[in-house]
Amino acid sequence: MHALSPGSATEMRTGVDAPERSLLVACLLTLSGGFLDVFTWLSLGGVFASSQTGNVAFLGIDAMSGQWRQAVHHLLPIVAFLLGASLAIRIRSPLRCLVGEIVCLTVVMLLLHRIPEMIAIPAISFGIALRSASFRQVERWQFLTVTVTGNMLRAIDQSVAGSDRDAARGTWIMFLLCLMFLTGAALGCCATKWMGAWAIALPITSSACVLWLCRRLRRS
Repeated sequence: MHALSPGSATEMRTGVDAPERSLLVACLLTLSGGFLDVFTWLSLGGVFASSQTGNVAFLGIDAMSGQWRQAVHHLLPIVAFLLGASLAIRIRSPLRCLVGEIVCLTVVMLLLHRIPEMIAIPAISFGIALRSASFRQVERWQFLTVTVTGNMLRAIDQSVAGSDRDAARGTWIMFLLCLMFLTGAALGCCATKWMGAWAIALPITSSACVLWLCRRLRRS
């Protein structure tokens, strides 16, 4: 009897194998991660929604500077992200978590600037965490939709691990996802300036496309 690889175990736990192996799914979700980080930074007082590393750094800076109100702005999305990720890991239902993210983003889009930023930002972070914790594997490689640092390190790991085609593909995929995050950030900047709150419609559409693709792959 062959031992299961980490990727195979993940597929069995979530019940979603083909969607997690889809490079298109990974690209769309990573693109959305970069987009939403820039959107919240520009629209909601310089706070990141998905990249919690930035929030942790600014939380430390603001706390040491005695700027407690701004520190809370960075603390809330961290807490919301942890709660969303914990829920996603517990329920182990990627498609339901993706629907949850779409609902969170839609509510924020419709109510943005009519609800306090301290509610809007954690709502976005909670939604992002739901799908980020649910989609962490592309083909046989682990990846993250909310940051580039981890994906860069995985690309380097693959590049030095071997010179075969499999390692080269892993390197290429990880660097591609880094590029998708960068592209999402650039699109987020332009769309936020042109569309304001309605710019969130773009990552909502992206997640809806992923949901459709996952359902189609699951049935095949």
